[in-house]
Amino acid sequence: MAFRFVHTADIHLDSPLKSLALRDAGLAELVGNATRSTFSRIVDLCLSEEVQALLIAGDLYDSGQTSMKTARFLAQEVERLAAAGIPAFVIRGNHDAASKITRELIFPDSVTVFSGKADVIETNWAGHAVAVHGISFRDPHAPETLLDRFRPPVRGAFNIGMLHTSLGGAQGHDPYAPCSLADLQATGFDYWALGHIHVRVAYPGATTVVMPGIPQGRDIGEAGVRSVTLVSVADDGSVDLAERQLAVAQFERLQVECDQLTEWPELVEALKQAIRAGRRDHGGEQLIVRPVLTGTTPLAWRAGRDVDVLHAEAQAVAEQIGTLWIDKIEVALDTGATASSGGAVGELARIIEQAGMPPDAPAVQAEVDHLLKHLPRELRGLLGDTEDQTAAAITEAMRQGAMEVLARLEDNEG
Repeated sequence: MAFRFVHTADIHLDSPLKSLALRDAGLAELVGNATRSTFSRIVDLCLSEEVQALLIAGDLYDSGQTSMKTARFLAQEVERLAAAGIPAFVIRGNHDAASKITRELIFPDSVTVFSGKADVIETNWAGHAVAVHGISFRDPHAPETLLDRFRPPVRGAFNIGMLHTSLGGAQGHDPYAPCSLADLQATGFDYWALGHIHVRVAYPGATTVVMPGIPQGRDIGEAGVRSVTLVSVADDGSVDLAERQLAVAQFERLQVECDQLTEWPELVEALKQAIRAGRRDHGGEQLIVRPVLTGTTPLAWRAGRDVDVLHAEAQAVAEQIGTLWIDKIEVALDTGATASSGGAVGELARIIEQAGMPPDAPAVQAEVDHLLKHLPRELRGLLGDTEDQTAAAITEAMRQGAMEVLARLEDNEG
């Protein structure tokens, strides 16, 4: 084996917790510290594997982050790498460009932070020539490609490119420094260390392209296993990729099938069983779950009305397990049973299902704008950070609101 390095991105140190902070203080504290703990584990991995470098492909910080406590933590972790002779190479992403710490923190000489002008660092790792190319965001938005600013590959060296990019585009992500996979492969570089998209994807080949994803999820929208990439390069230049899961907490949605359930105790038991199975099936150190009740059942209205009761039942199971947390209970039960029945409530349910209300309707948008303007800055991402995320959150909120109203009407009618 010639040399190895760790590739990560999108750490978002001390990212605001959005809706978690509103629901459960203990859960908020767990996730709030998770980004730091995971970064410490990334440094531990570099030390234990005795790698030649750590590559951070953007968004080390989070937008508007001003805490110097974060800066001190980061400086201590970087010093651990420096003491072991492990250099770090960092590019700034869209969130870093908006952070005050980006301008205030001074790294040791072992850390290379690329500027807004593409540059290349020629170095030697374990006796092999390596050229690390990189460019940082100058501003929070980079709608144009940055790829044409990179220098050609260094002859006789293993060439690594570092770029924060939306690549070919991804749902929920604005276009940042866009480029295509074919564009990257045509550069003649050996490895592209990307960042920005929070889901891991890897394209092996003559030019290996890796988007490592976010190493620590921050909410249910970042559910599933998260990892960093340990890259091993052989003497012949071939590349081997290994995922390393270092997250402190893992988010998961749990499907709770409620078809054919007609009695309330049956539904509660199905919820409890799903939570216990979720803990068995997922290996996260701390598991944060959102049970989603699905299917068709005459209990749909009651579940919508008494979701707080269901949450309390779920919380009791989670506390017994000890390494499991409840994000919230999502009721996505089919309302067909009530809608097909007679009476005023059934007719109203049919009207709601047929009409709906688009999230971009002027009346809806006005209410959302009013809400967001009056929220504290750290909670303005409560409904998402993109137009698509916000529209989805609004649609779900309206659906849940309609279900709650119908549930109460159904209860009174009965």
